[in-house]
Amino acid sequence: MIDESFHITSPKMQAAVDELQELIRSHYPETTFTVGDADDPDSVYMRAVVDVDDTDEVTDVLIDRLVDLQVDENLPIYVVTVRTPERIAAQRQHQAPRVAPALSRQESA
Repeated sequence: MIDESFHITSPKMQAAVDELQELIRSHYPETTFTVGDADDPDSVYMRAVVDVDDTDEVTDVLIDRLVDLQVDENLPIYVVTVRTPERIAAQRQHQAPRVAPALSRQESA
């Protein structure tokens, strides 16, 4: 859910969000973003929805800069990368169905 009332009030935080979005889009131009607040009112969470098989590839693109922003610039910004719903559905279709193992009954003598 997107909180339409959420606005970043800190210019420094807004610049960090913009920078991370540009960084991700430079490698994955079709990425969509959702930005919202966290339990901590000073924190910002950004969700990047990317059409990739492995979201670790996206994390590899941004992790160094994200850590710099968090540690060196003391900005409480967090990024979560997720696959598109279409990519998730396609992966589920290719996975073998999971079957629970049969339980054996032990009979007491």
